[in-house]
Amino acid sequence: MNNNQVIIFDTTLRDGEQSPGASMTRSEKLQIARALERMNVDVIEAGFAMASPGDFEAVKAIAETVKASTVCSLSRALDADIDRAAEALKPAVSGRIHTFIATSPIHMKHKLRMEPDQVIAQAVHAVKRARNQIDDVEFSCEDAGRSELDFLCRIIEAAIDAGARTINIPDTVGYNLPHQFGKTINQLLQRIPNADKAVFSVHCHNDLGLAVANSLQAVVNGARQIECTINGLGERAGNASLEEIVMAIRTRNDLLNVETNIDTQLIVPTSRLVSGITGFPVQPNKAIVGANAFSHESGIHQDGVLKHRETYEIMRAEDVGWQNNKMVLGKLSGRSAFSNRLEELGVTFDSREALNEAFARFKTLADKKSEIFDADLLALVRAKSNDEMPDEYRLLHLEAGSSTEGTPEATVSLEINGITQIARSGGDGPVDAIFKAIESVVHSGATLALYSVNAITGGTDSQGEVGVRLTRDGKVVNGSAADTDIVIASAKAYINALNLLESDIVKAHPQVSEV
Repeated sequence: MNNNQVIIFDTTLRDGEQSPGASMTRSEKLQIARALERMNVDVIEAGFAMASPGDFEAVKAIAETVKASTVCSLSRALDADIDRAAEALKPAVSGRIHTFIATSPIHMKHKLRMEPDQVIAQAVHAVKRARNQIDDVEFSCEDAGRSELDFLCRIIEAAIDAGARTINIPDTVGYNLPHQFGKTINQLLQRIPNADKAVFSVHCHNDLGLAVANSLQAVVNGARQIECTINGLGERAGNASLEEIVMAIRTRNDLLNVETNIDTQLIVPTSRLVSGITGFPVQPNKAIVGANAFSHESGIHQDGVLKHRETYEIMRAEDVGWQNNKMVLGKLSGRSAFSNRLEELGVTFDSREALNEAFARFKTLADKKSEIFDADLLALVRAKSNDEMPDEYRLLHLEAGSSTEGTPEATVSLEINGITQIARSGGDGPVDAIFKAIESVVHSGATLALYSVNAITGGTDSQGEVGVRLTRDGKVVNGSAADTDIVIASAKAYINALNLLESDIVKAHPQVSEV
């Protein structure tokens, strides 16, 4: 391996999915995996095969589909986990098992309830078992950021001897500071006798907003793989953002002197795809992919950019995929042009039927909007796949109104398990009235935890993308929908969330106790 090459390991489909309510269907995971492969991501962590039958099938499907990237499955240091991961990865052209065990004193004592020597023995056993089934094995020291350096040296040396060829040092709880984390990586590489036989990797969480800084400092000190996610998606405050890592390496190559294989022009389309599928909107001031990332409000800034772009811009918007490309649509717009443009944006379809369904939605939208932008096209393909989730509730008809006088009211016609029901309710605004009307017949018992509206493009005819987060008995789901009428989009998003809530997919968390 070229020592100036940084391997990009994307864990959007595994760690990113651990964000509350960010669960994805098999077809959605495939869609994102194809986009990541198209972007030249080196390693795609497709999931945690042992978590559920659905996760196993998703990992297997991605292993069957992706050819250019290595496909990885996470596993705890348990025989059943490792065997399940190996089975899911059998179809992969290039597969990797990523096994881990906790190494910090607090985790070993309170979670594992194991002595340090027992942890080392289990780690060695797990790596050997994985190597007996696949050539590419990665070993992670969970909570390495709070682990004792001497113990890390011992367990990593043993894991490399057992066959691990990638060693991951996670800052699992986002506790480290950049200079501290960089020093840890440097010390490990200096002190471990067989360190030259493995690629050292980092996986940083963003609890203190330092995930990207810690990752880059690790690279400065010799790490050559970074684990990250699109949009920084992930548990709690998220992970290191792929887009920030890649563009920092590209923009400050003068200091970092490393490179990646990423096709940066696909960053923005992939960001939008992930945002739409997960229901997690990108904040406007988010670096690289936020709507304001290349906007200039100040007159001084505007003047400077007009005279010479580099006065206030360190990157070109076009280099990360910000474009003004649009398709002028009408009733004569063809299926071929529609499909080709989506393919350029990194979206492909599993079947002709799926393409036809998306094209039908495209035609409907073309009747409402005079111009269709790339963001509109991506929104069209975000609809949940009916064959992968319950379709217990369907919206048939909706009427809602607002008034400066009186109480807003809504009438909703729903199909519930094949039976049509009509509900009416008032509320504090039309959306509140709609949600109350729906609940008056569904009686879901769910709590509305989040309601958000985002304009997909500019203009008064823009589609509004609505996100609805519902919780019930510890289960969290994110429903989403888009429409030029945000009231209708709100109803669709709520019903989407209700259907997700009724799904029977129960997934194990990869960091649950291993005993």
